[in-house]
Amino acid sequence: MSYAIIQTGGKQYKVSAGEIVKIEKLPDSNPDTKVEFKDILAYGDDKNIELGEPTVNGAKVEAELLKNGKERTVLIFKKRRRKNSRRKNGHRQQFSLIRINKIFSKDGKVLSEAEKMKKKEIAVKEAKTEKIEASK
Repeated sequence: MSYAIIQTGGKQYKVSAGEIVKIEKLPDSNPDTKVEFKDILAYGDDKNIELGEPTVNGAKVEAELLKNGKERTVLIFKKRRRKNSRRKNGHRQQFSLIRINKIFSKDGKVLSEAEKMKKKEIAVKEAKTEKIEASK
């Protein structure tokens, strides 16, 4: 099973073809568009791996943007005792849900490719990932 380690939004993700990943929100992105990640730190499979210094030149990962959304509200509550001073604030982090389609090596060869999925299957997988995230 081939995988790649990509960097986006200040974070690193280990991805493989066909996987649905929740990442930091991509700027100026609309659902059902193709996204390319060129900051590939490493790629390979169980037997061999190609490491970058710091990135692998020529390697890329193609993905499809499924949707943009917001996480559940995180409450920030600050209170100073005996001073009748309190502050309540909330934050909802934005995210993008992407599906990895292809992983390319540095010479342009396709390492792994996801099989085609129907829209209904994608919706079921999205619902499962949201349910898992909600339980955390």
